[in-house]
Amino acid sequence: MVVKKKLPLIKSTTTSAAKVAKELEAKEKITTAKKSKKITNPKSIIFNKKPVVLKNLLKKYSKLKNGAPSLNKFQKKAMRRYHREEALKPYQAELIRMQKCLENNNRRMIILFEGRDAAGKGGTIRRVSRYMNEKHYRVVAMAKPTEYETTQWFFQKYIAQFPRGGEVVLFDRSWYNRAVVEPVFGFCTPEEYKNFMRGVVGLEKDLVRQGTILVKLYFSVTKEEQARRFNRRKTDPLRQWKLSEIDVQAQDRWDDFTNQKYEMLKKTHTNTAPWTIIRSNNKHEARVNAMKVILNAVAYDRGNNDLDFVPDPKVVISGSREKEIMDAQRIKLGSFVG
Repeated sequence: MVVKKKLPLIKSTTTSAAKVAKELEAKEKITTAKKSKKITNPKSIIFNKKPVVLKNLLKKYSKLKNGAPSLNKFQKKAMRRYHREEALKPYQAELIRMQKCLENNNRRMIILFEGRDAAGKGGTIRRVSRYMNEKHYRVVAMAKPTEYETTQWFFQKYIAQFPRGGEVVLFDRSWYNRAVVEPVFGFCTPEEYKNFMRGVVGLEKDLVRQGTILVKLYFSVTKEEQARRFNRRKTDPLRQWKLSEIDVQAQDRWDDFTNQKYEMLKKTHTNTAPWTIIRSNNKHEARVNAMKVILNAVAYDRGNNDLDFVPDPKVVISGSREKEIMDAQRIKLGSFVG
């Protein structure tokens, strides 16, 4: 008797395909239903056990994102000033590193801050020196010469203030008073002016030759901006002390100052001790770029290589380029613009 073996049942591939198709169809319906369902934000949320209307919260966020127009003008000004001061800090940190390098190498540095009244010299000096080591820098602002000083060699009182090794001296106006201010107001004779212009180039060459780093900055402001700053000094009790008798006459003698500036650049801008012009209508840009010029004058190991050390060509102009611009103005217009 022959026993027949039962063969295993083989599921139909057609049945399996139909089942898979049904599963896919069911998933697609679920996905479509989810997509078609409209998602809405809740009307309120609970924060610190109190309900907060989400619509009002989103309105406040939008205002903050767009610059907080709800702030008054004084608050906005304070915010702008804060951000500007913060933007200076990376450069001020580099100035500390630069100062440390000078100290370690026993190098001397002199920085001259020259320019018209209200051009922003004092504000820049304060920002440059704000975080420096007080033991290794000095700010020198010479007063009117005494009767005793008038009998000395002109450079004598300035040389007494020159830096020792490892020190930085910042002159808030310098010996270049004799090149611009004194001849305009008649505080020196023509002969004294000529002697100064003959001797200053040799003095500066000798300074640099013997290892002193000399940076000469001239802050240039327009006549309109200077007038605006003078008017502010008249009404602001915190700035009234800055307004002197000479400042009052600065606008009337604008062209005289411009002529003296031209002669100064023509005769004292040298390869050894060049002038750098800082356009200072925008005080913040002037301060940032003045710091860049100072930092670039010293070879030191920089702490922040991601920082932009390149001066803005719209703000920083070489003394020779400034003279070329003034020459072009005189040829084209018959006089200097400023």
